[in-house]
Amino acid sequence: MLPAKYRNVLVLFTAFWFYASFSHGSGFRHSTILDPHGKYHLKWRFDRGTITFEIEVETTGYVGFGLSPNGAMALSDIVIGGVTDGRPYLQDYFADAKRKVHRDVQQNYRLEYGRENNTHTVLAFSRDLLTCDTNDKDITESTVRVIWAYHSDDVGPSGPMYHGVNRGRKSMRLLDPGSKVNITSGTDFFNLQNINVPVPYKDTTYWCQIFQIQEVQQKHHIIRIEPLIQRGHENLVHHILLYQCDSNLNESELGASHECYHPNMPDSFLTCETIVFAWAIGGEGFTYPPHVGLSIGTAIDPVYVLMEVHYDNPALQQGVLDSSGLRLFYTPELRQYDAGVIETGVWVSLYHMLPPGMQEYVSEGHCTRECLQESLGQEMPNGVRVFAVLMHAHLAGRAIRTRHFREQEELQPLSHDEEFDFNFQEFQLLKEERLLLPGDHLITECKYTTKGRQNMTWGGLTTRDEMCLSYLLYYPRVNLARCESLPEITGQLKFIGVKEIQAPVTTWPFMIKSPKKYSNLSFTEAMDKYRWSKKRGKSFNQMVLQLPMNVRCSKWGQDEWSVSVPSELSPTSAVDLSESLEGRPGLGRFAVV
Repeated sequence: MLPAKYRNVLVLFTAFWFYASFSHGSGFRHSTILDPHGKYHLKWRFDRGTITFEIEVETTGYVGFGLSPNGAMALSDIVIGGVTDGRPYLQDYFADAKRKVHRDVQQNYRLEYGRENNTHTVLAFSRDLLTCDTNDKDITESTVRVIWAYHSDDVGPSGPMYHGVNRGRKSMRLLDPGSKVNITSGTDFFNLQNINVPVPYKDTTYWCQIFQIQEVQQKHHIIRIEPLIQRGHENLVHHILLYQCDSNLNESELGASHECYHPNMPDSFLTCETIVFAWAIGGEGFTYPPHVGLSIGTAIDPVYVLMEVHYDNPALQQGVLDSSGLRLFYTPELRQYDAGVIETGVWVSLYHMLPPGMQEYVSEGHCTRECLQESLGQEMPNGVRVFAVLMHAHLAGRAIRTRHFREQEELQPLSHDEEFDFNFQEFQLLKEERLLLPGDHLITECKYTTKGRQNMTWGGLTTRDEMCLSYLLYYPRVNLARCESLPEITGQLKFIGVKEIQAPVTTWPFMIKSPKKYSNLSFTEAMDKYRWSKKRGKSFNQMVLQLPMNVRCSKWGQDEWSVSVPSELSPTSAVDLSESLEGRPGLGRFAVV
């Protein structure tokens, strides 16, 4: 028999080999770090019915993991475990509305294995995606708020001790985490990067700069775009958009840098309207499918681009200089197809308005069959294939769907997120590419909550305003940049009793003439003055969803497709309103300020 000290070494080696082999063969395809200090690692895998997690945490006490409806402790589905005297343990808990933790009578989390050394604890556990337990949270393809915690001590007889500051949250899509494809080492790249931009002393800033795309002698494909966020500015840089500018731009404008949507911004910014890429906080970048690439180097490809960086600075930090941007990987080895982007949803405008105090308000933006019939019918009669979607709203957004109709039949949604999180927006790869045909019809449907707000919420650019957009990544590329709609304004004004506006229209927002209670008020002031209630807000919502639409069907640059709004959707006449409002500002991306 081996001496005791050698037996101990053998036991430890055997245990290490067992756990290392078990973990290595477990096939965890997805992973992330949940805390800012790299102490809490999460891995997971899933199939049609179950999901399995492995957590590795720098502690020898208990570790906690949970799924929350809103990122807070209340009403969360929680699992807590650890290793005591070499034996792993795991318990299924839930938190009530007052954040008190209870042991769940129905234990749906299954311990797979656990181990611990002098510094770290590793636990693996699994559960069904749908447990039919009211204290558990269903795991779906929507965004989920993961919460985490740990403590230096294990769970005692009286339950887990308070974790203190060792806690946090992170939004992710557990069942649709995207595709992490490694780029071949040595692949060329170029950066579009701000250099020491002074972030203004206000809560929301859009900063724009014009760049020239990497010059190439022949056609290349961009195959991956990833964010370059300055260390420490992860919560400051909220999103980055990349727009294609007019190829005839004067080179003297190159490098022009200014606050976007500002009266003194360079005129050249107005030529940059076609979006080519969108990244938002929480995203890790985007890799194009192996048969698709973003073309550069040809006559119709971007030459100049405008990079719009949205800084969210609610703490009003001063003296901050930022050098964030994007890194674009490109190759001369061409893919089969060129990628394109179509912006669909609600045309960004003050005419997109949400009453205050609403638990739920629904907006719809239509990409009409007429627009798709004309644009795809002329350029790609066999249709295009959508392979990814980015759904975009602001702080009031709660859920978004991109609905797909063909010949009066509704197909499966292109994309959906029933638990939309403003702080987690990225391109969502479709499990299967979707064919979009001439004559199809898309509706981007957004659900909002304005509960607690005292005034109207307007469509617009700041995070306190709202948007309702879906960006569709597709191939082969056609000359269609935007396919959107907006409820006409006259019906919305009639709802609050407006009869006449001041003409001619010389100011924006335009002014009301009658009735007397709104006289000399702008239409936004009149909307705020109206005495909103939940019942009136609901009636307004029902009315808006039935209103005729203004439709936007745009080519690249400044041109429009000739498609007209069908008669049943044409703006209705309103006494002293419609003629005065025709063609007025508020419908363009840069006009709404």
